Amino acid sequence: MVTGGDPAEAVLVGIDDTSYSWLAADWAAEEAELRGCALKVVHAVGRGVDGEGPTERVLEAAAGVLDDARARLGDARPGVPIETELVRDDPAEALLNASGGAGMVVVGTRGRGGFAGLLLGSVSRKVAAHADRPVVVVRGDTGKADGIVVGVRDYRDEEAVRFALAEAELRAGGPPSGGVRLVHAWTPLVHAGLAVPQVTNLDEERQAHAQLLNHAARPVAEYPKVQVDTELIADSPAAALVDASTRAGLVVLPRHPAEGRLGLHLGSVVHAVLHHASCPVAVVPVGR
Repeated sequence: MVTGGDPAEAVLVGIDDTSYSWLAADWAAEEAELRGCALKVVHAVGRGVDGEGPTERVLEAAAGVLDDARARLGDARPGVPIETELVRDDPAEALLNASGGAGMVVVGTRGRGGFAGLLLGSVSRKVAAHADRPVVVVRGDTGKADGIVVGVRDYRDEEAVRFALAEAELRAGGPPSGGVRLVHAWTPLVHAGLAVPQVTNLDEERQAHAQLLNHAARPVAEYPKVQVDTELIADSPAAALVDASTRAGLVVLPRHPAEGRLGLHLGSVVHAVLHHASCPVAVVPVGR
C-alpha cells in the first residue's frame, strides 16, 4: 500500500511555463525543502497537432523553460538539490511514468492547452486520478492561511489522515501550521426524506458518523505534537469542504479505488473540491 510517500523520496513537479505551473513549482520547492529531499522538475513536449514529433525549435524552447526553472527555484531554495528532465511524451503520461520514484507529485490547476473557462486542466485531472502517489494540485492562496483540512469519507481514509498529520508536523512553525482539522460531512438521510429503518433522527445519524470519523482518526495517536480538531457537518460534503478550504492552507482528500465513472477515477466530491477550492488540494490514494 502506498501511503504518504517516503519523505526522503524526491518531490516531482510538472511545469509548462504558465503562471499555474510556476505556482506549483514554487510550492513543490518549498515542500522539498521541508522534507529535506530533492526536487525533480519535468517538462514534457508531446506531438504536435499534425502528429509529428517536436521540432528543434520547440525542444530548444522547452530546454529554456527547464533552465529558467533551475535558476528560479535554485535561487529561492539554495539547499534543495534540483534535477530537471525534458520528456518527449504526453505531459500526464510523463508525470505518471516519473512518479514511481517520487514521494509526491505536484501540478498546477491547468496548463498552456487549457480553455480559459476550465478550472482544472486535463493533465492535472488525469494525474490526480491515476497516480499511486499523493498528488497536490496547487491553486488559490498558497501561503497565507493556516492549517490542513482533511475530508474524511469513511473508515478507509486513515492513510489520508496520516498524510495530513505528517505534513502538519513538517510545517510546525510555518504556514500552514494551524494543525489538522478532520472534517466529515454527510447529507442527512432524515432531511432527505429517505425511509431508512435504522435511522429515525439526526442525533442517531450524527452518532453513527462520529464513530466513523473516530475510526479514521486513529493515526492521530502517532503524531502527539500535532494539534487535531474534528468536525461533523450535516451538509453536502463538497460544499462543506470547499467552504473549509477558504480557511486552510491545504485540503487533503482520499481517492478510493475505481472511484468515479467513465474511467475518470475521481469521485464527485474530489472533483468538485479540485475545481472550486481556495487553496492547494492533495489527493491521496487509499485502500489499495
